[in-house]
Amino acid sequence: MIRDSRQRRHMSIRRRIAGTPDRPRLCVKRSNRYIYAMLVDDSRNRVLTGISSQVAEVREKKLKRTEAAKEVGKLIAGKSKELGIKQVVFDRAGYRYHGRVKAVADGAREGGLEF
Repeated sequence: MIRDSRQRRHMSIRRRIAGTPDRPRLCVKRSNRYIYAMLVDDSRNRVLTGISSQVAEVREKKLKRTEAAKEVGKLIAGKSKELGIKQVVFDRAGYRYHGRVKAVADGAREGGLEF
């Protein structure tokens, strides 16, 4: 099966990193319009929590895409604090660490997550 370049890069990254219950994987998914972030525990194959730029808290602010991505990072950090999670492993999912993906990471760091 032929995969596109991003999927191949993502699988290469996923071979090296994995989320655990005490240090889950912060996975970022990007579309042309929205951005999604979720905390994943790979040992149990569970998504612990997730957030996207489509939620009301982000959408009502009428932010640009990069600013919305930073807000998503802050919100995922807040949700992780509620779950008692302070450290995560960042998974850029094959995207370049640039623009909106970097904004999510910066927002999560501002929110108190360590990675």
